[in-house]
Amino acid sequence: MTQIKNRFRGFLPVVVDVETGGFNSQTDALLEIAAVIIKQKETGELFFDDVTTAYVKPFEGSNIDPKSLEVTGIDLDHPLRLAMNETAALGKIFTPIRKAIKEAGCNRAILVGHNAHFDLGFVNAAVERTGIKRNPFHPFSCLDTVTLSALAYGQTVLARAIAEAKIEWDKSRAHSAMYDTEKTAELFCKIHNLWLELTQK
Repeated sequence: MTQIKNRFRGFLPVVVDVETGGFNSQTDALLEIAAVIIKQKETGELFFDDVTTAYVKPFEGSNIDPKSLEVTGIDLDHPLRLAMNETAALGKIFTPIRKAIKEAGCNRAILVGHNAHFDLGFVNAAVERTGIKRNPFHPFSCLDTVTLSALAYGQTVLARAIAEAKIEWDKSRAHSAMYDTEKTAELFCKIHNLWLELTQK
């Protein structure tokens, strides 16, 4: 069976979700980031393990739209938030990804997300601000579960795609980076594994 490094042309899929203070990656704060590494069984099926997450301190001078906080439910002053600066947060997220890339024999990671270019834009902007030299992600290529969900289920909204895929969804936990990453990973794996099943018949 093809190894994951050959299945995705030398890329290791890593599902990422960010929660932010707005839509502009250059000016709006990165507030949460979560990632989970996709793995492959000997049978070719994809799966994933634990999600890594980090709460992020807004960078100096960044914008935070109160409406964004209403959607995400993030309380920046919560005593248990334990936020870290962008350098530390990216370090926490990138370290296991770099290790997994090496172990899988891949060249670099490719970001998987729901509206993936949004998440990749915020990751790239934070990398640029912090001066981190070894961004494990491809700078512009990504895999988008919006497109995959439209093809597989006729849906583009995450919650609706999840419902069509018959994956459990807790609305009260949505819009946290950790939960949305987990559910996006579950959706990505389910669509891939469905395709694998269809092509092996």
